[in-house]
Amino acid sequence: MKLLLATHNDHKTQEIRDILLASGLSIELHSLRDLGDMEEIPETGNTLAENAYQKAKTGYERHGINCFADDTGLEVEALGGAPGVYSARFAGPQCSSKDNIERLLGELEGVANRRARFRTVISLIMGGKEYQFDGEVRGEIVKELRGQEGFGYDPIFLPEKSDLTFAEMSEEDKNRISHRGKAIQKLIEFLENNR
Repeated sequence: MKLLLATHNDHKTQEIRDILLASGLSIELHSLRDLGDMEEIPETGNTLAENAYQKAKTGYERHGINCFADDTGLEVEALGGAPGVYSARFAGPQCSSKDNIERLLGELEGVANRRARFRTVISLIMGGKEYQFDGEVRGEIVKELRGQEGFGYDPIFLPEKSDLTFAEMSEEDKNRISHRGKAIQKLIEFLENNR
């Protein structure tokens, strides 16, 4: 089975490849970058689901390959669910992960409630039809960066029932409990039953 992942993010592509490989499902996965498609994909939705659909639909229309995309947001309780759908550009349009983390930690300075959740929504366009899968993990935002693994907000996100941030975990351990891992497992189950 050939699938397109509508992203230019190498970290995300590798993480998803590893989860698919571990599942034993035989999928030939291509990212937009693999196909030489470096054109930006619009993300103008107001929800994770809208953005995921927009990206998957664009990839499907451009390349004619069954395509999926995810959108992930970190939702912090004390910030009313922010950064949410704006997680990747929380500190501005051209910001880095480091910029986003610095802004988030700044906004939580002196705030006791540090509860947060990571949510992922996957949109799959297969045979022109859309299917959605989601995953969520709850936890809290730690006060300083911990760990070298992962990407994005991983160094400051401590999942429930864990002493390690996502950035302190091995990729296998993170993928087993993460929001993206849970959403991908649902996608895998769907693909196994709909080949």
